[in-house]
Amino acid sequence: MMLIDCPWCGPREQLEFRCGGESHIQRPGPAEEISDETWGNYLFFRDNPKGVHFERWHHLGGCGLWFNVARDTVTHRIYAVYPMDAPKPAIGKD
Repeated sequence: MMLIDCPWCGPREQLEFRCGGESHIQRPGPAEEISDETWGNYLFFRDNPKGVHFERWHHLGGCGLWFNVARDTVTHRIYAVYPMDAPKPAIGKD
């Protein structure tokens, strides 16, 4: 079981959270200036890396707030937990 350190509630088991997918996705726009291909890429294509991935998480079983997590998709090691409006942290390999 993964232990996630909620920025507001502290460490909790993964079961209290829901992953909201890749973070730091920017909506293209303005709408009248983007192509169908660009819009389709925004809606349907996401990174699926082997290694560090930046994700949005929702503390559904606790405070109800959203935050970002930098997590290794192979080992599930969490490198960073940070607010939704913060930039991606620089993550180095050990």
